[in-house]
Amino acid sequence: MKRTLIALTATLSLTAISTPLFAASATAPLGVSASVASNCTITTAPVSFGLYDTITGTAVTGTGTVNVACTMGASGLSIDLSTGANGPSATGTTRAMNSGASILNYELFTDSGHGTVWSTGYATGDAPSKASRAFTVYGLISANQDVPAGSYSDTVIAKINY
Repeated sequence: MKRTLIALTATLSLTAISTPLFAASATAPLGVSASVASNCTITTAPVSFGLYDTITGTAVTGTGTVNVACTMGASGLSIDLSTGANGPSATGTTRAMNSGASILNYELFTDSGHGTVWSTGYATGDAPSKASRAFTVYGLISANQDVPAGSYSDTVIAKINY
């Protein structure tokens, strides 16, 4: 019995020592904040026209894509397409591809009916989410161009304004 009483007294003493006795407490708010910046990214998939036959003189169409991802809710978004590296050499269009000194005129449009030339300020609407949205670029090489055989190309710069 003496042993049990001593063990119980020792246990109670250790418990009293290890358990702090608080007389009071205080609280304070901890602020937490973050900022989300408006941001956009832009990528492209090329417009590929394929073969242009000068003998038949038939117009050729092609499509490409401009992909845009912006911060959700970003507004006032628009996409610009430059006139390309050979734009100043174009005749009757805004844009031209070259093969050496030879020029093959073409144009890029916002619609499949080739009614609106895609230049600056093509409004995309507000970003509904951060998900990438694809905008089709409609290309047209006009009929009856008389150019030598070769591989023609141009580089157009796509820019997202936000």
